[in-house]
Amino acid sequence: MAQALRLNEWNQRVAQLPRTPASDVKKLGWRGVMRAVGREGTVLVTNHDQPEAVILSTDEYQRLLQAAQGAQTQQEAALDTLRRSFDERLAGLAADTAGEQLRQVFGQSTALQGQVKTDAPQ
Repeated sequence: MAQALRLNEWNQRVAQLPRTPASDVKKLGWRGVMRAVGREGTVLVTNHDQPEAVILSTDEYQRLLQAAQGAQTQQEAALDTLRRSFDERLAGLAADTAGEQLRQVFGQSTALQGQVKTDAPQ
């Protein structure tokens, strides 16, 4: 499902790019294409109206790299947070008192009686 959404998003973004047919690339030459890239930042080259290549300026490429690095940094921070949380919980299970705490929890009534059970002390 997520992959289908990403593909749909990609198709929408590609549809919004300025286009030039491959035949124009041949006619206009590299300089002509680069003028279009300079104007637009990004140009989609099509062959028989099908996307074939994306040519982008070095500024646009640099912007994409920075965005990717920012996303990677955010992912790493989120993973570090999850790792610390997991390690804290694992350390609690490894504690000398963990067995007794588990026996107490399992020994309690399972009826909630309108109460929400948490691991916080009451």
